[in-house]
Amino acid sequence: MPMPDGDILDAANDGDATSFIQPVMDEVADAVDRHFDSLLAIPDDPRSRLIEAMRHAAMGGGKRLRPLLVVASCDLFHIDRDRALRVGTAIESIHVYSLVHDDLPCMDDDDLRRGKPTVHKAFDEATAVLAGDALHALAFEILTDDATHPDPHVRSELVAELARASGQSGMAGGQMMDLAAGDGAFDLATITRLQQMKTGALIGFCVEAGAIMAKLPPEGRTPLRGYARDIGLAFQIADDILDVAGDEDRAGKALHKDAEAGKQTYVSLMGLDRAREQARALVDQAIAHLSGFGKEADLLRAIARFVVERDR
Repeated sequence: MPMPDGDILDAANDGDATSFIQPVMDEVADAVDRHFDSLLAIPDDPRSRLIEAMRHAAMGGGKRLRPLLVVASCDLFHIDRDRALRVGTAIESIHVYSLVHDDLPCMDDDDLRRGKPTVHKAFDEATAVLAGDALHALAFEILTDDATHPDPHVRSELVAELARASGQSGMAGGQMMDLAAGDGAFDLATITRLQQMKTGALIGFCVEAGAIMAKLPPEGRTPLRGYARDIGLAFQIADDILDVAGDEDRAGKALHKDAEAGKQTYVSLMGLDRAREQARALVDQAIAHLSGFGKEADLLRAIARFVVERDR
């Protein structure tokens, strides 16, 4: 996958990270869709409705930010692009399964996702539950395939880290905290912990995936973990800002739901202007963590800028 012409860091610093990384983002999105198309062939049997629901959820939408982060992380260590995209597809499977379940009436009860009906609206609730379950399983099926990495120890670490990031100590635990947040009693420290689990843990896996694939020992991953922590929080603050000040048509989903549910957010606790300043400061801090890398980290730097530039 060719990189765009020019210097990514200069473009990002000029406030043009979105347009600069868009070609890379589009190529990653197309590649992930091709992987899903291959993995989710519709069978000629009663499972077809399940596979159709999985395809509805997984294909043709979303920013694919998590697979993009995996690709950028793998580029640091010159990992084969197709292997990087396989890991990116696995993390996208986890992300999409979480969205399918989050949209259910028993959770956020949303009708629209990525500009189209949510899975429980396009199909039914039972099918949506099964589609989410099957996408969760698909992620680990991808990671355990030797096409993802020839070393079984690397595959095992990828599985263990993704399981941790998506389970009780990561995304699912953060979602449970989010469900308990409706009484509006959470302070800034609690909101930060919630988001570090719900959103940040999976972003952390994405950024660390390249190091795992390259067999870099954990003690050598500190800068990447710092980068992931900071952009994860910046991403969530930007989401909170968009929920208040964004455009619903651009977002492709319902907005203002946190305020309607009485949930505290970075914006409600800090105010809109201070939240914007904090997001920008976190991005600067994230980029500073990459000072030990050269141009091979420019895509990660641009992604950090994109996190606060995006409008959906």
